[in-house]
Amino acid sequence: MNRASFVGLLLAAALVLGLAIAIWPRPAHPDSPFGLREPGVIRIGYAVEAPYAYLLASGDVTGESPEVARRIVARLGIPHIEWRLAEFSELIPELEDGRIDVIAAGMFITPERARRVSFSEPTFHVSEGLLVNPGNPHALHSYADAVHNSLVKIAVLSGSIEEAQLDALVRDPAQLTRVPDARTGRIAVETGAVQGFALSLPSLRWLALQRELGHTEIATPFSQPNMLPGLAGYGAFAFRKDDTRLLAAWNATQTGYIGSPEHRALIAALGFDDGELPGTVRTREVLSR
Repeated sequence: MNRASFVGLLLAAALVLGLAIAIWPRPAHPDSPFGLREPGVIRIGYAVEAPYAYLLASGDVTGESPEVARRIVARLGIPHIEWRLAEFSELIPELEDGRIDVIAAGMFITPERARRVSFSEPTFHVSEGLLVNPGNPHALHSYADAVHNSLVKIAVLSGSIEEAQLDALVRDPAQLTRVPDARTGRIAVETGAVQGFALSLPSLRWLALQRELGHTEIATPFSQPNMLPGLAGYGAFAFRKDDTRLLAAWNATQTGYIGSPEHRALIAALGFDDGELPGTVRTREVLSR
């Protein structure tokens, strides 16, 4: 091996080592009161799903979960947030591997997830909704109205609680059409490919606030379904199992904020109303349902 090749190998090895050090999870810093890896910096992971979390044209992170997180972090006296974007399915692995400290993505509390992460107390409880054609020609005012009509097809977001709920209710699997995002679901209703699009009510209200309902409307009235076990629709922040100090401080701060006039005004601008407040329900109660 000549000298140039040897030097090249050394440089490549140094680069790989540097990258490994940069991304390798660091242990909690002894000077951090909340066990953070870097004092004064909290790394918050999110996935884009409006209105729970999304990006503004400016590139700033916003949405129900990031905005609530901002206010809790400020009250905890942590000066800096480092936002980390990830696919929703990768958020829990990112948390477990120590690359983020908190998940702020409107994540629903489920027993399966609770085996891997610790949830804060609930921050919202979503109601269900249905997008239909103007005038609701098929008189769809509940999931039961939809699944008991063989001529009706319903769009659902892949991986959503609406998909899981309706999957268990439909008689014919062909009644469900899975779509990747809200825009595709709305277009499916407009074009007649489906007769309804099942989505959380805050998500539908957010579409209305953004003037993105197109030639559709939100079914009114709409009877809320009896949700299956594990699909209660309560959302929360998620933490590593061993980050007990951070979780305890977060919960203590969050308790005085969720449901306050400031919080209600914040989430109202994002399509949530008082019906989506979690009330006094605790995470342990959600997991026992």
